[in-house]
Amino acid sequence: MTSKVVNFFFELSQLWYNKHNGWKLAGVEDPESIAEHVHRASQIAYVLAMEEGANPEKTVLITLFHDNGEARVLDAHRVANRYLDTKAGEANAALEQFDNLPKKAAEQIKKLYLEFEERKTLEAICAKDADYLEQAVRAREYMYRGYQDCQDWINNIKKALKTETAKKWIEEIETANPNAWWYGLKKLPK
Repeated sequence: MTSKVVNFFFELSQLWYNKHNGWKLAGVEDPESIAEHVHRASQIAYVLAMEEGANPEKTVLITLFHDNGEARVLDAHRVANRYLDTKAGEANAALEQFDNLPKKAAEQIKKLYLEFEERKTLEAICAKDADYLEQAVRAREYMYRGYQDCQDWINNIKKALKTETAKKWIEEIETANPNAWWYGLKKLPK
């Protein structure tokens, strides 16, 4: 019989299989997975925490586990949230998942998860801003590919950001060329 902790490890694959569904409202046919979102959000969280004077490692850990419940309840977009209490469902799913871990790990991860939900610490605030910034970066990428309705994500995110660094970065993200990062990096043959 497989242990609960090993089953937890397998359950994490659902974060790769399940997509961020809100983008479908804007016509995006194949949006990124929840795991892809969490990966980039976690890296943004580290840099943001450093800039804001928060503990970067703790901020990354908070961000890393913030969407775990979506492995069970999927990603519900904001229109669905208008009619369903998806936040409570996702929280219940995540906390139940963490119960499958060894006691010490379960307690620590639950504490981080609840800290994210309460957003009373600088680390939790940075984690949420990183979550939003990742979505803004994704929105800009999708807009560059022709999905102009994704501007709505950026408009809403601009209103929700709390840290000064995130507010500065969203202004850059909104007008950035998502491909500019590689300009000048191509090596031409001699």
